[in-house]
Amino acid sequence: MVGLERGTVELEPYREEWADLYKKEVQRLKDIAGNRFLDFEHIGSTAIEGMPAKPIIDILALVEDLADAKDLIPVLEEHGYEHRPGDVEGRLFFAKGPRTNRTVYLSITERESDFYEEKIAFRDYLREHSEAAEQYASLKKRLAKQYPENREEYTAEKGEFIQDILDVAMRE
Repeated sequence: MVGLERGTVELEPYREEWADLYKKEVQRLKDIAGNRFLDFEHIGSTAIEGMPAKPIIDILALVEDLADAKDLIPVLEEHGYEHRPGDVEGRLFFAKGPRTNRTVYLSITERESDFYEEKIAFRDYLREHSEAAEQYASLKKRLAKQYPENREEYTAEKGEFIQDILDVAMRE
């Protein structure tokens, strides 16, 4: 099962079905946008085996040129994706599902972007370093209990740990 109310924090134990849900959503995106997407990556905690996660499938879609990809906004909105302009440089961001039950986060970016490199480096580092993954899981569980109704604080409190991992991962 996937889905979570916007702004809340509720972690579920890792589920193998998340990989299948990712693949199904990627196929839907291919059906919607054809060859506009060059490739896809499953990112976020649902992409890390054994990691507790908010039950929202996090997808990274790669495009040749982010500026040209802006014409995908109305197409994706017609298929249930809400465009959420934000302050993260180098990506277009969408949420799927009603605000009471978000099921998918979609980030569109270029392969050479810092956003892409950091998301992949963080995911791969945790996949390859079980001790760091266990520390991250523990932090997430503690923060989820502390901030169940405040996703902004939950996310902010993870920031230092994430940056420390990124500093190491980007050097490797």
